[in-house]
Amino acid sequence: MPQEKSVEDRPVLGVRARARVELTRAIVETARRHLAQDGPANLSLRAVARELGMVSSAVYRYVPSRDDLLTLLIIEAYDALGAAAEKAEAKVPRTDLDGRFVAVGRAVRTWAIEHPHEYALIYGSPVPGYAAPQDTIAPATRVPAILIGVLADAVAAGVYDPAAAPEVPAAVRRSLGPVRAAIPDVVPDDLVVRGIMAWSTLLGLVSMEQFGQFHNVLAEAASQREAFFTEALRRTSAVTTRTPAPRP
Repeated sequence: MPQEKSVEDRPVLGVRARARVELTRAIVETARRHLAQDGPANLSLRAVARELGMVSSAVYRYVPSRDDLLTLLIIEAYDALGAAAEKAEAKVPRTDLDGRFVAVGRAVRTWAIEHPHEYALIYGSPVPGYAAPQDTIAPATRVPAILIGVLADAVAAGVYDPAAAPEVPAAVRRSLGPVRAAIPDVVPDDLVVRGIMAWSTLLGLVSMEQFGQFHNVLAEAASQREAFFTEALRRTSAVTTRTPAPRP
């Protein structure tokens, strides 16, 4: 049976643990600045160590590789974005489905504007040679989980009637296999398809703006951009959460 650490040892362990957390935080914050300057593909642990006044071998004890550093940055970005979306959505009445979707979308856009390099890291081009580990999955699903809640509430409120929804082709149902496992059965396949389309529309709008694709398409004034974005979100939500009208 392992011997319990003495009372004298515990404060020392606590100090060491705090020091490790603080140094890891300093490494991540420094890496975030390098991410903005050099981009994710050129992120270097050696450069981070130099800025912190440390030898590379010392940094490797806290963050073993460039990929581990990228993973820390990605998890932090997803969690920050998720927290912002959750906070915004929580302020809207549960019965206001469109308002909740719009709140989430506006929060994602605002966060992207304020953190353009972090947004590009998680929703931009993949980093060559980097494969995101399982640790990134839970943080990455925080925003989609909110939208899944909106879909489930649309069914519960009777706004969306599964019995009146069009049938989803078998090939499409099979394609939904991975995401279907994470979505409650109360959300039918047709609504899952609509939800993925809405999520893609939201990210597409934000990415188009972030990566300059709305230049000479939309007015540059911030208020006008925001007006368009909000209207696009409202229309997307209305199409997504309502039972479709029967075809003539």
